[in-house]
Amino acid sequence: MHPIRKQRLFMVLFIVIFSSIAIGLIVFVLRENLNLFYPPSKIASGEVPHNVNIRGGGCVRPGSVHRSTENLDVNFIITDGSADVKVFFSGILPDLFSEGEAAVVNGKINDKGEFMASEVLAKHDENYVPPEVAESMQKAGGDHQKTCEKLNYVR
Repeated sequence: MHPIRKQRLFMVLFIVIFSSIAIGLIVFVLRENLNLFYPPSKIASGEVPHNVNIRGGGCVRPGSVHRSTENLDVNFIITDGSADVKVFFSGILPDLFSEGEAAVVNGKINDKGEFMASEVLAKHDENYVPPEVAESMQKAGGDHQKTCEKLNYVR
């Protein structure tokens, strides 16, 4: 084989191997950081993986927020109108977090089936609803705004 062809062949092989390794690492990292959204009805039915980071959301059921007097532990219930999920969180809740309003929680379902949140996100104004929450509540049989308003009246 001619030396120039041999050099080109090694260069092409190097590029193919290097790009394959780079793509493999990128896919591995993205898979580890993937955060899928699940509505409360799917979480309650057990369709979600345990001990994997997920995102859930819905309306915070009025009267369900319970704060610990000794530390920053909080538990509350999120609902999409058809199912409820109890969420446990240890930390400071956002200022806009309130009962009867939409919230999104990031965390894991433990082996007991409890949602252990590592982050709680609240809507940023009175007209905003996270798209995932609005879509899941629509699938559950209604408009998100009407469901949250109905929850506010049923205290």
